[in-house]
Amino acid sequence: MKKAMSCLLAVCVAMSMAACSPDANNDNGVVKDDAIRIGIMAPTTGDVALYGTAVTQGAELAIAEINANGGINGKQIEYKIIDEKGDVTEAVNAYKILKDYGMNVLLGDVTSKPTIAVAELAAEDGIPMVTATGTAAPITLTGDNIFRTCFTDPFQGKVLATFVAENLKAQKVAVLYNQGDDYSSGVATAFKEEAKEKGLELVAEESYGGNDKDFKTQLTKIISAGTEVLVFPDYYGKASLMAAQARSMGFDGPIVGPDGFDGVLDTVDQNNIAITDNMYYTNHFFDGDDAEVVAGFVKNYQIKYNEAPVSFAALGYDAVYQIKAAYEGAGENYADHAAFTQALSEVEIDGVTGHITFDKNGDPVKSVSVIQIQDGKQTLAAKVEAK
Repeated sequence: MKKAMSCLLAVCVAMSMAACSPDANNDNGVVKDDAIRIGIMAPTTGDVALYGTAVTQGAELAIAEINANGGINGKQIEYKIIDEKGDVTEAVNAYKILKDYGMNVLLGDVTSKPTIAVAELAAEDGIPMVTATGTAAPITLTGDNIFRTCFTDPFQGKVLATFVAENLKAQKVAVLYNQGDDYSSGVATAFKEEAKEKGLELVAEESYGGNDKDFKTQLTKIISAGTEVLVFPDYYGKASLMAAQARSMGFDGPIVGPDGFDGVLDTVDQNNIAITDNMYYTNHFFDGDDAEVVAGFVKNYQIKYNEAPVSFAALGYDAVYQIKAAYEGAGENYADHAAFTQALSEVEIDGVTGHITFDKNGDPVKSVSVIQIQDGKQTLAAKVEAK
């Protein structure tokens, strides 16, 4: 109990030294000359607020820990969060506000389209930028100063094909994807390319529209083709809907998907939980991992927010520690964008989401956790190493 109270006290003290308001933190907007300034943008309201809130909570937890332990090179982190509502125009406006705020580095954005728009501005200005969760491949190609903590959509597709071939030992696979969504089609395309390399037989490929809720026509063709594994690259809401239909039609084989599956158990009634049996998905971390850095993060996050962390929170947390490592590498030159960018490119951390370095494009080199769902519970099925 004393240790828990000490942790809470340290977090409260650190948060008071950093920022507490989502719109204008840091001493009512007054920034100390010797402060390290992180600009954060995320959708904390709107349709994708779940993701933005998780990222900002993970980031704030990391900042509180760092400040409570003396900051970075003796300097405290100050930060400002702007809610961009998941909208491209709002994100551009948020960037301008954070630029005027004097950020040394941008942590954001969260979803891919706003992130791409902001990356173009950051590349033009030379301001270092780390997106914790923007998975679209073009993001980091915008400029040498743009980095990401999460793996990309194409990388997920390749990992899924490797897992299906090497861990599930399947031969016949089918793909069902949203033809109008970059995320879904991007994962599907990469999966198909890698599946061919792995010698898998693609027995069926079907698509659907973003508003579709009935997949029975496509599933009839897929099941008739004799598929052993169904690949469904989409988010948890659609995944639970499709799984219910597939199981009702007699398909009991593995259903695999990307990190969008994270949260699928929360969308299914307990009386129907069996539809999620034999589901697998790639994710950035597993909250049951017994590694010290993971267990410590999960414990502290639950104490602070009274809820279990999702992967977006873990990525926000790791992104701050990547920024911390870059600050330490840049030293007194941390305010020089070029020096900070160079230091960021050389960062290597053991984070909650794995041992992370950056490749030449600013994308992470890291392992991927594959989560299995069975009997309403999640376990770590495998860790697939980056290649």
